[in-house]
Amino acid sequence: MIDTITLGAGCFWCVEAVFMSIPGINAIEVGYCNGDVENPSYEMVCTGRTGHAEVAQITYDSNIVGLEEILNHFFSTHNPTTLNKQGADSGTQYRSGIFYSSKVQRDIALQVLKKWKEESHYESPIVTEITKLNNYSKAENYHQDYYQNNKSAPYCMFVIKPKLDKLRP
Repeated sequence: MIDTITLGAGCFWCVEAVFMSIPGINAIEVGYCNGDVENPSYEMVCTGRTGHAEVAQITYDSNIVGLEEILNHFFSTHNPTTLNKQGADSGTQYRSGIFYSSKVQRDIALQVLKKWKEESHYESPIVTEITKLNNYSKAENYHQDYYQNNKSAPYCMFVIKPKLDKLRP
């Protein structure tokens, strides 16, 4: 069955690159969600005044990869304990969030979050929000497939590539 989940874990370029390497992921579209402005631009979101999160909308085949596995990758590939910050990127648009579109997704997200909290993977409390997806809009075309199209860009070499290297055996 094909389903979609929307995740925010800092810069959407990183999230997209990390999840493209997982079998069962069919497509990823980066965009903005849960803000107050319809169809904001990247420049508007970067001001931090629209309330949007940078997100990756991940379409996956649940017969190959389940939502629980996707969310385990989510929690293990970014720092869900830093509020509105990932690495050098800071602002509300970089917050950690699981933006669900169904009760089933919400319930699975809450179960996975509970497991991560109980297993104490982090020294600080997890601050990931679990919220219903609202006001989603696709980011500009130059943000789509950013890592694939810009591997030699400094951000890709120094921020994204090390994340991908951790995933590879």
